[in-house]
Amino acid sequence: MKLHLQHINLRSTDRLDRSIEEALFALLPLVRIEEARVRLEYRAGTSPAYRASAHLVVPGPDLHVEAVDHTVRTAFAKVLAGLRAQAAERAARRLPRPRGPGRRHFGAAAGMAARA
Repeated sequence: MKLHLQHINLRSTDRLDRSIEEALFALLPLVRIEEARVRLEYRAGTSPAYRASAHLVVPGPDLHVEAVDHTVRTAFAKVLAGLRAQAAERAARRLPRPRGPGRRHFGAAAGMAARA
């Protein structure tokens, strides 16, 4: 996983960067992340002043979440919760669906052989 972490009007700290990296690695059991672009921003003239966004490049449609809050940690926590929800939803769609007792699925080859 490639991680691109961008800070706009905000000082980068090792502790914050490490916690973001660990949080993204925690998503790996749910979704395979090829590239992660995280942007943390401080906007002095707005309230709430902190904005966080994440764009995850994954197989299939990418995951993208944005959030704003009064602290950078809570803004990123909201982003992480959104990413976790999207990844869990995608993982749930991959699970095999149960078939009813009268429903059978035959492949295209089986259907063609039955007609011949």
